[in-house]
Amino acid sequence: MEKSLEQFSGLLAQLQEVGVSLGLKLVIVITIFFGGRWGAQFLRRFVKRALGKTSIEPTIVAFASNISYYIVMAFVVLAILGQLGIETTSLIALIGATGLAIGLALQGSLANFAAGLLLIIFRPFRVGDWIEINGVSGYVEDLQMLTTIIHTLDNKTVIIPNSKLTDEHIVNYSTLGVLRLDLVVGVSYSADLKQVKTVIQRVLSEDPRVLEQPKPDVGVLELGDSSVNFAVRPWVKTIDYLPVSLSLYEAIKLSFDEAGIEIPFPQRDLHVYGLPQTLTPPSHS
Repeated sequence: MEKSLEQFSGLLAQLQEVGVSLGLKLVIVITIFFGGRWGAQFLRRFVKRALGKTSIEPTIVAFASNISYYIVMAFVVLAILGQLGIETTSLIALIGATGLAIGLALQGSLANFAAGLLLIIFRPFRVGDWIEINGVSGYVEDLQMLTTIIHTLDNKTVIIPNSKLTDEHIVNYSTLGVLRLDLVVGVSYSADLKQVKTVIQRVLSEDPRVLEQPKPDVGVLELGDSSVNFAVRPWVKTIDYLPVSLSLYEAIKLSFDEAGIEIPFPQRDLHVYGLPQTLTPPSHS
């Protein structure tokens, strides 16, 4: 009987030790989890506030703050697993092997993700910029981690994988904020070229959207088959590029009409050789 009591007492002592040990580990795990999560959230808010005060665009701010949060949480998970007695070295190796397999299966997505990081870091364009890539022209609506959304000038939404943006050349019309219009206006060979130039320059000076500097270029571009073609090259702000290109053609045409300057139709001169001087009408008999 006494032996049984001793065994029971020993079992209780062992259970008590195990319970205390498990309870202590549970307290430590809970403390690590909530403390780590609070630290991760604090770091995310700190990074977001710190970067938000700079000129860095919101996409980079959001990405950096989220990355900082997940990095801290990854260390928190490893610390919890260590407290539970799980061998983290083998687990990390397993996660690495799994990640490699997933990476091979998702090569395209990972390439787009990596390209998105490069676009965010080097910033060849920003949200709101007018760009052209591979024949697609429009405004950048959103730069996401896998794709970039372009809003075209004719109100279409084009979704382009980020890897395409890093592989193709990009034309950014918004980088410098100023663009040059290249207009071509043809006039009759009988027109007074000095008068034509004066009229065009007056039209440009009357449009407030045309910049005074750099100075617009106006001059004869070529002697065409049916007309003398003038190059009209004013400078405008990027936002005014499309509306000015349309309105200037109309304004120049109206000014030409007022000044009596003719815009000729295509024409050909036909020279016939070898015919007799007197032609006899054909007989109908």
